[in-house]
Amino acid sequence: MAEILYLPWLSYAMEQPAQPQSLFLVFYILLLGSMLWAIRKPKRIRAWAYLFNGPSIVHCEYQKSRGQPFEIYAPDVRMVFVSSREHIKELDNAPDAVLSLNGAAKHMLQPVYTMNGFNWFDRRGVEGVGFVRTLRTLLTNNIPQLLPDLGVLTRTCWAELLSKQETIDGTTLAPVYPMMMNLVVLLNGRSLFGEELIKSESFTASALGYVEETLLNAEIVKLFPKPFAPFVGGLLGYFLNSHKTFFESLIPMTEQRVKERDDRNLGRTAPERADCIQWIMETAPKQNPWSAERVIYELMAIWFGSVHILTTTIVYVIHDLCLHPEYIEPLRYELDTSYQEFERTGQGLPLLDSFIKESARLTPVESMSVRRCALQPFSLSDGTKVGVGEWACAPSGAINTSAEYYHSPEEFSGFRFVDPTILSRAQGASVPAARQSKSSRLTDVEHSFLVWGTGRMACPGRYYASAFMKLVIA
Repeated sequence: MAEILYLPWLSYAMEQPAQPQSLFLVFYILLLGSMLWAIRKPKRIRAWAYLFNGPSIVHCEYQKSRGQPFEIYAPDVRMVFVSSREHIKELDNAPDAVLSLNGAAKHMLQPVYTMNGFNWFDRRGVEGVGFVRTLRTLLTNNIPQLLPDLGVLTRTCWAELLSKQETIDGTTLAPVYPMMMNLVVLLNGRSLFGEELIKSESFTASALGYVEETLLNAEIVKLFPKPFAPFVGGLLGYFLNSHKTFFESLIPMTEQRVKERDDRNLGRTAPERADCIQWIMETAPKQNPWSAERVIYELMAIWFGSVHILTTTIVYVIHDLCLHPEYIEPLRYELDTSYQEFERTGQGLPLLDSFIKESARLTPVESMSVRRCALQPFSLSDGTKVGVGEWACAPSGAINTSAEYYHSPEEFSGFRFVDPTILSRAQGASVPAARQSKSSRLTDVEHSFLVWGTGRMACPGRYYASAFMKLVIA
């Protein structure tokens, strides 16, 4: 996460109204002062360099490490990177009370200041992880029911967004990222919240703002000394308050669902629902049912995790389609012959699946994965130590371009993961020189492709994310 520059923050600040603009300039000056104070020590100089050039630093250290653990300092945390199968498995096997995914997420997102004041990650350990079953089982099982409606929404919304763009000499000039962000917000809103809320422009605006402001707020708060965090986070949360609007927009519908749940428990008739609000309520603790507010906090966490990564990954795929137009004909042929089956089952489209995976391999949203925050001192089998509050993680971006795992690793080969027998039947496609010896799917979790994490903590929503991306790109 700490891989963005200061200049985009300043640019963002200048687009805000006068009062928030002044606030951001104050923060900007304070951060520069913090940098000047911190760089008196060589180790701190390297830590601040990570903020500006994190992916390259990780890749360089990975190359030098030869499979052994290595450390990198960011301005806010020391990180121990591991890349061997054995060490990654050690991270996965460590008890949650020792190495915590939630602890790393809490540090990354600063939920006290970005999730309407609720420390979601602390409460999850106490109240269970019903959201995992919501995403892994209930949402996944309902993908075939969601796809037809999402397909109609995609075509309608994309045509509307294009119609608003400037056209010069018959060519439409389309800013892909903001358009795709709007589209993903609309479609994800339909999947998670149903049809009613997405009709409200104020809701969709706050849902979009919540994602963007969470990233910005959390990055700024993390870079200040801990004693300043409540002051800085509080001010940012006051002026950048889409999270409050988003929360309040969800209250009426969620309170209605709570009432329907109580009616069912009393034997009364209540409507049947099929969306994430309902599924979270069904998987919440039975002995102490969650309130409407508690359900909303869970939704806010799921919402953030789904919108940002989906949008960015799809945009990179669109860029790669433009850079490699030779793939368009075989992909369109696959869609012409197989899309209806995909929409009916949520499965299939192996050529498009491979193209998305190859794009994500070479342009991952983040350069690290398998993040764990040490809640207790932890040692790897080789003696490498991770102190309390420090991170253990894997250099997924560097692994993605390692010759140890990929033939011609720097080359874009859109069909490298497809079974050759499938390619031989695909119109306009040929078996590429740069391909894997074993075919695989986008949703597969493996040591050489850590986009989804690993082991028992692998992303439970990856099947939905895969189907979602295929639908939009198709």
